[in-house]
Amino acid sequence: MARPSKCRKICFEPTYDIFIPQGIATSNEQITLTVDEYEVIRIIDLEKLTHAQASKQMDISRTTVSEIYELARYKIAKSLVHGLPLLISGGNYQLCQGKSSCDKNCPKMNHCINQTLNQKGVNIMRIAVTYNNEEIFQHFGHTSQFKVYDIENNQIVNEQIIDTDGQGHGALATFLNNAKADILICGGIGGGAQNALAQAGIKLFGGVAGNADDAVKAYLSGALNYNPNVQCNHHGEGHSCGGHHGEGHGQCHEHKHGCSGNN
Repeated sequence: MARPSKCRKICFEPTYDIFIPQGIATSNEQITLTVDEYEVIRIIDLEKLTHAQASKQMDISRTTVSEIYELARYKIAKSLVHGLPLLISGGNYQLCQGKSSCDKNCPKMNHCINQTLNQKGVNIMRIAVTYNNEEIFQHFGHTSQFKVYDIENNQIVNEQIIDTDGQGHGALATFLNNAKADILICGGIGGGAQNALAQAGIKLFGGVAGNADDAVKAYLSGALNYNPNVQCNHHGEGHSCGGHHGEGHGQCHEHKHGCSGNN
C-alpha cells in the first residue's frame, strides 16, 4: 500500500485560480494544477529558489519537490499548447501561518512575531482555543498557536491568533494565565496541565474537535459538545488525543480536509 503524501507548506493560496484560453476551445478537457504544484512553480520559477531551498520551505524532500515541479510544468505546457482551461485547486497542503522556513521576509511571519495580545477590557471574557489552520488542535502541549476571542455581552468583539513557540504543557498554562484567559477550549490535555489551569482559575472545555470559530459560537449559545473527563495520557508521535473525533496532531488541507504521511 502506498504511503499517503505529507502535507506541503505553502505561503498563501493563489489569488487567481482559473485561466481560460481566448479563442475557440479545442476540447472539453480541463487541466487541474494543485495548490502545492502552483506553490512549487511560484517559488522556483518566480522567486528563483533552488530545489533544495524549496524543499526546506515546503517541509518536504528534495526528490518530492522535483517530482511536483516536473508534473506542474507538464500540466502548464499542456494547457498552453492545447488551449485547455487551467484550474488551480486541491492538493495536500497547509498554510504556513508565518511558520515557514522562507529565506526571504515573510509577511505572515513578521505579522505573527510582531503581534501582541490586545489589552483585556474590564467587562471582557477571554476564550483561548488551541489552533491550527482554522481547526482545534488536538494536543494541548504541542500547540504552536492559540486563537483568542474577546467576548462582551455574549458577542465576539475581537479575535487574535497568538504564537506560543510550542512551549509545553506547564509553560502553556502559564502563557494562558499571563494572557488573562478565562476559558480554554481544546482537544486532548493531560492531568498536569488541567491542574495548572484550575490553579490559574481558567475553566477547561476539553475533548472538542472541529472548527475553532464554530466551537466558540457553540459555547456562547450553550451548545458546545465537550468531554469533562478528557485526558491525554500518551506523548508518543502516533497517539490520539481529545474527544471522540480528534486525530492526534495538526490538520492540513486537501480540498480543506486533512492529510498525513511521510513523503
